[in-house]
Amino acid sequence: MKRIAALILFAWLSSQDALAFDAFTVSDIRIDGLSRIAAGTVFTYLPVEKGDSMTAERAEQAIRALYKTGFFNDVQLSRQGDILVVAVRERPQISKIAIRGNKDLKEDDLRTGLKGIGLVEGETFDRLKLDEVQAELTRQYYNRGKYNVSIKTATVNLDRNRIEIAINIAEGKPAKIKHINIVGNKTFPDRTIKDEFESNTTNWTSWYSRNDQYSREKMSGDLEKLASYYLDRGYVDFNVDSTQVSISPDKRRMYVTANIREGEIYTVNDIKITGNLVLNEEDLRKLLAISVGETFSRRKVEQSSDAMTAVLANIGYAFAEVVPLPDVHKDSREVGLTFLINPGKRVYVRRITFKGNTRTEDPVLRREMRQLEGSWYSQAAIDRSKIRLQRLGFFKAVTIETPSVPGSEDQIDVQVAVEEMSSGSLNFGLGYSQLQGIIGSVSVSENNLFGTGNRIGVTAQQSSYYKRYEVSYFEPYLNDDGLGLGYNVSHSEMDQGEANLASYLTNRDAFSTYLGIPISETDTINAQIGLSKTSITTYGGITPDRIVNYLHNLGNRTLHNWDTQLSWVHDTRNRYWNPTRGSIHQVSLNIVLPGSTVEYYKLFYKYGQYFPITDKLTFFGNLSLGYGDTYRDPKSVLPIDDPRYMDIGGLPFYENFYAGGVADVRGFRDNTLGPWELYPGCTGNQIGPVGGTSRPSRYCRQPIGGAFKTVGSVEIIFPTPFMKESSETTRLSWFLDVGNVFQNYDAFSASEMRASTGLSFRWQAPVGPIVINLARPLRKKDGDQTETIQFTFGTMF
Repeated sequence: MKRIAALILFAWLSSQDALAFDAFTVSDIRIDGLSRIAAGTVFTYLPVEKGDSMTAERAEQAIRALYKTGFFNDVQLSRQGDILVVAVRERPQISKIAIRGNKDLKEDDLRTGLKGIGLVEGETFDRLKLDEVQAELTRQYYNRGKYNVSIKTATVNLDRNRIEIAINIAEGKPAKIKHINIVGNKTFPDRTIKDEFESNTTNWTSWYSRNDQYSREKMSGDLEKLASYYLDRGYVDFNVDSTQVSISPDKRRMYVTANIREGEIYTVNDIKITGNLVLNEEDLRKLLAISVGETFSRRKVEQSSDAMTAVLANIGYAFAEVVPLPDVHKDSREVGLTFLINPGKRVYVRRITFKGNTRTEDPVLRREMRQLEGSWYSQAAIDRSKIRLQRLGFFKAVTIETPSVPGSEDQIDVQVAVEEMSSGSLNFGLGYSQLQGIIGSVSVSENNLFGTGNRIGVTAQQSSYYKRYEVSYFEPYLNDDGLGLGYNVSHSEMDQGEANLASYLTNRDAFSTYLGIPISETDTINAQIGLSKTSITTYGGITPDRIVNYLHNLGNRTLHNWDTQLSWVHDTRNRYWNPTRGSIHQVSLNIVLPGSTVEYYKLFYKYGQYFPITDKLTFFGNLSLGYGDTYRDPKSVLPIDDPRYMDIGGLPFYENFYAGGVADVRGFRDNTLGPWELYPGCTGNQIGPVGGTSRPSRYCRQPIGGAFKTVGSVEIIFPTPFMKESSETTRLSWFLDVGNVFQNYDAFSASEMRASTGLSFRWQAPVGPIVINLARPLRKKDGDQTETIQFTFGTMF
């Protein structure tokens, strides 16, 4: 109303000013009152020039035109002789918009709403828009269920005709849903049809999910889910007749009622595919997710349409449309379906361009593209190209657009935009784990050396019992086929007794070179050959006899190996960190070749599968198996006739498998599951020096590991509270772990398996992975070492 009154007043005043003019010829134009706006801008909008005849009508047009610009609060015309004088009063410029008190709505979202009504820093100020500001922001908060919101605006005049706007927001507490009533459902109970609702009454998860806070958009989405639920089960006539939302007088409680009409169940009596089919109808029918005679389902109809669209898009029909047309027969409760296909023009890719890669060379991106220039457009190839670029680890974001080529109906360009992030690091860090204590590390790495995509790394790490120095280099594209070549040199020292293992020291130097051979988009074969020298030092009276005697019979405590490793990896996960779908299979065989001090092999298998349960819940199942043995007659190494060695497996003790710890049968202390021995002279739970040695012992038990390992786990991964925008770097899950290590395959016994359950939190933090487990053993035996809380951060080995 204020705006309408102002316009009426303006029209009356302008007409009065116009009537005051006697006609004259304008010899010159002078503009008074300008301080910020250039005179040229006024002349641009002024519909009068020198030499024009000035009349009352033209004066009225001039005043209207200048008011319409929105630059001025007042415009007056007068004459001095034959000079037209335009006197203006500029509207102030918005110097700053200060928003205070907003918590639930981001400031960027609020400013977007202000921009929509023309209130932007740097623009001219219209006081009438302040009323619109309150209405717009109130609307946004009402949509969030905050009906107690209070929004007050104020202005402060500044020098040079500037103004500052202050918007003070008191959000108040949101209205909470106290009751959701569905009226008219006869077939399905309330609990079933509301199971997928985002809105809910207050429950034990509401403190972080906020599902009990009313939102108009959220409730509309829930009613659409309700319609989908019925339409997916054949209720073609389903309808939400009306909805009533009431609010308590204090605006804190909401009551929602939806009146629905279920209707009857319809079946499909006919399916036709018409239009320009392009492909054989028989091939298209194979893509149908619904068939004649079954209950109608909108979801299956959409799946059928999407499948045909995807197939057409993958053979060049980028703009194909498949429109399902239902023919409803109410009398017989049947539906006939017609899929109308309009493939459009078949298009091919003219050019692929990249932007944003200021550091990474174009060939590094181009070699990951599965869509090729000059070939038919393929949506599947473009989607795969995006995944491959994302998995390089060089970019924060990857976007691909496919604009049409101007003047052509059968060509498109592929424009790839990337946002680069740092691919190198120089890290000095400290970490801590219950097993290793304080972990110090220094690492220099570059995953995109000189923009070529090659990787180089130098690492030095040290903890209470472990030292490691390593240099590595990998070139992922040795040739155009994607053959990768890498090298690794390392030196490590480890006190096994400090790692909850049998007491002895190892000192190892190793060199290896390896090839990565891609055989498909999801499959890779890796081949490695390496040399190593390992020195083992034992402690008299502490190291178990079987280890001392094993080394004595070898005749040498410095072991030389040359080995080869072959592995196959099948990886269909949708992303590297925190996947939500897909699987990974890994099989590896490590063979220590003839001529080594001990000749043996190790076989390892790992399988992990991710299933999305809902948009927010993911199921993860994991299985790990390991087995090893010598492939020469053990008599060539050990005197098997000696009864002391009857229980020694063929796999060397220093290559045994271990279980238990922060990432492996959680809830049990690291490496403590499986076969073990006691310190000489140690009984019960005695802890202290053993055998008169000066070196203190930590545990009576000394785990020695085994040649056969089996571990399985299942997890339900759900959103991390208070970290909704960090789904790719954090993970919270409930887990169930089962597993153990056995001396060999024949020693396996299901009764010896251990089990645990609990919660696990993982965060891929800048300092390295952080893992915190809250675990409780479900199946344990006397003597097992358990832990309720397990954690590690910084570096994991």
